[in-house]
Amino acid sequence: MRFNSKRNQCRRAFSLIEIMIVVVIIGLMAGVVTLATTGYLERAKKERARSDIATYSTALDSYYLQKGRFPDTQEGLKVLVPDFVKAITTDPWGHPYQFLLSKQSTAYEIISYGADGREGGTGSDADILASEIQTQTQRK
Repeated sequence: MRFNSKRNQCRRAFSLIEIMIVVVIIGLMAGVVTLATTGYLERAKKERARSDIATYSTALDSYYLQKGRFPDTQEGLKVLVPDFVKAITTDPWGHPYQFLLSKQSTAYEIISYGADGREGGTGSDADILASEIQTQTQRK
């Protein structure tokens, strides 16, 4: 026996309005997730730069203990490879770390110039300095 009455027939498809509502809800959820995670990526890049600079600072101190001097500005960080670090990487924004030695050859600075690759800046463009990392570590 076959029932063809409209009352007993099941609805088998979604209407255009229902599909549009689902698409809008998914779009809103994607936007919220994107906004929530944007800050995490930038903070992760800054933390990686701080970690790299701390590693290079430790390697420079080891170099000093072994050689009795810091490398000059021309030698830079590349003299640390392979004895003190495996490789010198670029900062998280793709720029090389800068190594500066004081005229007295007793103090050095390792710098990441941030996202813009230029001195100064705020936010993601702010410079990250070895001296600031060491100061923050001493306070803790």
